[in-house]
Amino acid sequence: MYEQLLRHPFTSASGREQCQALDLVVAMRDVELALAAEQEHLGMLPEGTAEALGEYLTPEVFDVEALADDTAKGGNAAIPFVKQAKAALPATLKPHFHRGATSQDIVDSALMLMLKPRLTRCRRLLTASIDDGRSLMVTHRDTAMVGRTLMQQALPLTFGAKVGQWAWGLHQAGERLDDVLAGGLYVQFGGAVGVHSGLDDAGVAIMTGMASRLGLAEPWLPWHTDRQPIHALGSAMDAVAVAAEKVALDIALLTQTEVGELAEPAEAGVGESSSMPHKRNPVGCARIRAAARQIHATLNVLSNAGAQPLERGLGEWHAEWAPLMDAVLLLEGALETLHHLLGGLEVHAHVMARNLDVTGGAIMAEPAARVLQSILANDDARRVAREASENARRDGVAYADALLDHEDVVGSGIDAEALRQAVRPESYIGSSRCLVERVLERLNFS
Repeated sequence: MYEQLLRHPFTSASGREQCQALDLVVAMRDVELALAAEQEHLGMLPEGTAEALGEYLTPEVFDVEALADDTAKGGNAAIPFVKQAKAALPATLKPHFHRGATSQDIVDSALMLMLKPRLTRCRRLLTASIDDGRSLMVTHRDTAMVGRTLMQQALPLTFGAKVGQWAWGLHQAGERLDDVLAGGLYVQFGGAVGVHSGLDDAGVAIMTGMASRLGLAEPWLPWHTDRQPIHALGSAMDAVAVAAEKVALDIALLTQTEVGELAEPAEAGVGESSSMPHKRNPVGCARIRAAARQIHATLNVLSNAGAQPLERGLGEWHAEWAPLMDAVLLLEGALETLHHLLGGLEVHAHVMARNLDVTGGAIMAEPAARVLQSILANDDARRVAREASENARRDGVAYADALLDHEDVVGSGIDAEALRQAVRPESYIGSSRCLVERVLERLNFS
């Protein structure tokens, strides 16, 4: 099928293995067994009911192909699932299965069960990438490079400071993911119209007990058409995608042939071109960015489906299922790639140093003008700094020499050594080192 060539390259293989159709069936069964166990605990079902249900409802009794065919007829997978389950039960147990629940209770809760281990692994991968960033920050806290604004050379910073920005962005996104993992994956149990019809006040106790049994968060209310939990989940995944995409975009730009400051980890057969043997394409960055773009799209679907009518959605709820699973598998895949990318990133410090001189020293015109103001008016100092950079580029000489040879500087008595020091890029990196230390301290890496 087309997914193998067009979708799978951007998703996690291990994640896909754990998110097959049968895994959803097992998750729905686990929700039903938790429901029965809690009702049994409250004295609403005979003792031993939940255990008996589990003995009959093994994964093997479900016909996944038939479930797929019948899902379209019922509108969701829980309806044919319940039918197949009841067909596998003896008459004495049938009345005790799915008691007080509605299909959305089963599907929403099952989806949360499937998402939780995937999100947990995403968090581990994110933490590993941040740790990779720590190593780069420490190694390159003093490695000067040119900063770029509006895609043009601007002023110097250190590569460590740049990585610090990446790591801090990943950390902030991770905090949003932590919030979801800590208390945002809710059990769903509300019955037909979200008020536990037929169960009265016991419905709330069942909801509480199910959350505990399933390892999910307890909602304050059933959330059949309150999709804030889904929006928060989608937003958290998207925030991580944005942070990962920022890293990938910066790396891709710095791997360009004309820039050459970074390179993706070298691996045989990776990054090859079908027609140009000399190319080493940043395919890891491409995979991350492609996955992130698709995750952004899933958030759009979840947001558009967020306002759902009355007590049960009409198509909006149904539209959430695939985007939720797609997003988490795409995110897991992107973070696998990011961890690999940052762990083996090739940093070409000598090229960074070379590129600092590309403008003939023009990027150091600002600090040069400051020193020149000791002998010239402000406007004249800026003019001389600019003209000297043109002379340096034209004549192929060092910027400091071009400044000292300028007609308005010769014989002025300016401190030549102070001027030379001022236009050294590594002496004009601002708070780069301090910012690296702040990130390391804040992330408990110092």
